[in-house]
Amino acid sequence: MGLNFLSVKVVWVNEWFNPPKETEAATSLINGGADVLFQNTDSPAVLKTAEAKGKRAFGWDSDMTAYGPKAHLASAVINWGPYYVQTVRNALEGKNASTQSWWGVKEGAIDIVSVAEDVPAETKAKVDEVKAGLKDGSFAIWKGPIVDNTGKEQIKKDEVADDKFLGGLNFYVKGVEGKIPGGK
Repeated sequence: MGLNFLSVKVVWVNEWFNPPKETEAATSLINGGADVLFQNTDSPAVLKTAEAKGKRAFGWDSDMTAYGPKAHLASAVINWGPYYVQTVRNALEGKNASTQSWWGVKEGAIDIVSVAEDVPAETKAKVDEVKAGLKDGSFAIWKGPIVDNTGKEQIKKDEVADDKFLGGLNFYVKGVEGKIPGGK
């Protein structure tokens, strides 16, 4: 089962926490025809807006189910514990702080939780399969071919992006409208 997107639109609020701006951005996307919302901001404003407008959304940073139980599809959660433990351990052992820049599922720092009951079983199974692959290293998110939204190939077939590439991302992938502010 694949996902079919008509389009993906991005609204930048340029802050990590600003519920009024997050609500305004969510409302503008919904008014523009969005059915599903996802944010990288820290309040539940987007999920609350989706709930109020009868749309679906994802939580971010914590399980946000309670803020929009009918709208909630799942939450991406961040767990800083593994990073802090490693950093303190390195300091106590006289080592430099961790040089690893991308902590994820493998390290126990990122997860997706509380997948909604009405998400199809085959989709939940695919989520579990990808999580297992991220954990054991058999799945790479940034594996080519990856084409940007202008048609330019950014990562060749079967190549995997390195930290330098990921740290300098300045494009949207195919299917995402617009340009990253300050991007190419």
